Amino acid sequence: MDSFYEQPFIKKQPTGSERMKNMALLVGGMLITVLLAVGGILMLGKGFVTFIMLILAAAAGYGTFFMFRNTKVEYEYTFTNGDLDIDKIIAQSSRKPMISIQVSKFTDFGKYDGSAPEESADMTVIMATDNIASHEYYADFPHEDYGSTRLVFAPDEKMLNHIKKALHPALKNKNLSS
Repeated sequence: MDSFYEQPFIKKQPTGSERMKNMALLVGGMLITVLLAVGGILMLGKGFVTFIMLILAAAAGYGTFFMFRNTKVEYEYTFTNGDLDIDKIIAQSSRKPMISIQVSKFTDFGKYDGSAPEESADMTVIMATDNIASHEYYADFPHEDYGSTRLVFAPDEKMLNHIKKALHPALKNKNLSS
């Protein structure tokens, strides 16, 4: 029997440091744009220099808009017959596949809280979550490109049910009791 579920978008909430970086980007970009535009206007009689300054102001304004817009990140989880695919959506326009893994290859799975095992130094950690710790889960598995890998994500109840059904029997027994 085929099993398919696509979890609606998980919108990443920026952390405090990410908010500060975003504000610095926005304020800095606007300041550079305004300074270039004012410099171009003040040099109105200089022809080519004025033109270049106004073009640079427009480029700085567009660059600031583009970079700020790209700080908006969402994730989409798709479960298909035991395979979990995670895509990253940037600014609601660009979709990039992050990882695809067979759930049966998970070596550990559980709630991402104080009881989760420590990440090893050689482990690749993939964060595909909304940054709300109360409903984050982790999955450890070997990956051919990343080696020892930990996925941190925020599945809803329906996605959790699909994942738990596809787990290796030893992990299934561990997780059904929790």
